Amino acid sequence: MEKETPQRRPRRKSEGATMADVARAANVSMQTVSRFLRAPDTVTEKTAEAIRAAIAGTHYVHNLTASHLASQRSHTVAAIIPTIAASVFADTIQGFSEVLDAGGYQIFLGATNYDLDMEEKVIRGLLGRRPDGIFIVGARHSRQTTALLKRAAIPVVEGWDLVQDPLDGVVGFSNREPMGLLVEHLTRRGRRRIVFCGVMTRGDTRAEERRAGFVEAMQALSAHPQPMLVVEHDRGADMDAGARLLERALKEIPDADALVFSSDILASGALLASQRKGIAVPERLAITGFGDFELARHLNPALTTIRIPAGEIGRRAGKMLLSAMSGQLAAEKRIDVGYELVIRQSA
Repeated sequence: MEKETPQRRPRRKSEGATMADVARAANVSMQTVSRFLRAPDTVTEKTAEAIRAAIAGTHYVHNLTASHLASQRSHTVAAIIPTIAASVFADTIQGFSEVLDAGGYQIFLGATNYDLDMEEKVIRGLLGRRPDGIFIVGARHSRQTTALLKRAAIPVVEGWDLVQDPLDGVVGFSNREPMGLLVEHLTRRGRRRIVFCGVMTRGDTRAEERRAGFVEAMQALSAHPQPMLVVEHDRGADMDAGARLLERALKEIPDADALVFSSDILASGALLASQRKGIAVPERLAITGFGDFELARHLNPALTTIRIPAGEIGRRAGKMLLSAMSGQLAAEKRIDVGYELVIRQSA
């Protein structure tokens, strides 16, 4: 009895082109296409051009899942930031992305809203995608998150907070020291009633460090044993908060002549609110920020602030992570990118 020839299941249109389709269109073997997809430099430029044209012509999308299973590498990394609303974090991710993209990696992005519980949830979800490494803005985590990251056994680079004992590697700057520069600058300009204004959100260690730096700087001046603080807790650190903090500062400390805000967003909200109230800045009231967000230099008057090399943090973190993922020992595990006082018209 003659055996029936198995019938090949026709491919559904929705399944898309296959590697075999690309090979036929490029007039090469499937092995050559596979080798090109894994390591483009291993085929001649003429062959590479033919395969690229075939991929474009067939609209082929490489199935990364099979490759990842075979190599035990996903060629993806996870990046976790506090918020996508702040331009400085966007600058960091842009710098990070440039480095990782050149290294052949794709990025999964998550945001925590400065919430340690949300950070744990985001990291747990991203680890489920099996990234080869993780970059996190911030270095204070819940106990569960720390355990998750350690158990993952993949390279981790923390950013922005320059801690002494990072989980793995860290790229950041001191959030305390710059406050001394701001206080020094204001006192040289004759300001004596200097007030710190900030929003303290659980998980935002940078705001806490900046408050502590302000307190230390003011206590170093013998005439200010009790630094003046106007602080909100667990509310949004947005421009509305800056306007509220201005209102409170002027009510609680009517003779305040300078307000030092924990971020540019808050300072910008306060500066615009001052204009609405007819308060002259800096003549009546000096205002400073922290971060040198894009908005800071476009305000009128432009904002005096601390500039942070946000893009450089991303680039250095990306290079550190790439080295670790390739198995290289990093020359530095703790990189200080520094900061700069930018003096403009608001103070």
